[in-house]
Amino acid sequence: MSGTTEDSLLGGRVRLRQPVAGQLRAGLDAVLLAAALPARPGQRVLEAGCGSGAAMLCLGARVPRLALLAVERDPAMAALAADNAALNGQAAEVVAGDVADLALARRLGTWDHAMANPPYWPGGTAPPAPGRAAATHEAGAGLADWAGFLAAGLRHGGWLALVLPAARFDEGSAALRGAGCGGVTLLPLWPHAGSPAKRVLLLARKGGRGPAAVRPGLVLHEADGAWTPAAAAVLREAAALEM
Repeated sequence: MSGTTEDSLLGGRVRLRQPVAGQLRAGLDAVLLAAALPARPGQRVLEAGCGSGAAMLCLGARVPRLALLAVERDPAMAALAADNAALNGQAAEVVAGDVADLALARRLGTWDHAMANPPYWPGGTAPPAPGRAAATHEAGAGLADWAGFLAAGLRHGGWLALVLPAARFDEGSAALRGAGCGGVTLLPLWPHAGSPAKRVLLLARKGGRGPAAVRPGLVLHEADGAWTPAAAAVLREAAALEM
């Protein structure tokens, strides 16, 4: 893909080529999503809507010997994600497809865990760039479709993780339960201590029946704008989040 930059994540552990403009460039959401999934070496993990591959590559950098599987609607971005996996020496299968296509999910087989950073909003005014609009505003597939796709081949007891705007945590929880994933855990992401969360991480288990839980959450920034030690451990040192 022309017009890309090469950036780094996790303190240089991940090299990521991504478009200069027109798409939603990878940031905190992808890194934090990967940190929330309790994958173990040798497992197969699905990411839906992988974009340039940031989340799956961050997960692969933290957990060795994963079999990474990704689905991306934009064929050019799917190709870029596959190239990024090769750039990082990670084994990944990237498929061009839509989360509205449950038949595709069934053809992909089974996986141990799944994750996604779905479009932020169900309505409103989308950005003019088509790629960025697709990443930020739903176009057809809603949260229930995303959860259904991720859960379609998820083994019993496997974990499903989503990162969402805080205002959609209840809708996200309902979507996870509707897809057969229970015991929903919510982890708020606070920009600063004492400020409202703008993002949340949701984690649920296929076939889980336990009650919902709220974790203490993660404060991202100190008062001077620097990362908090806890945030720096996740974002720079590839530490896992305690969900």
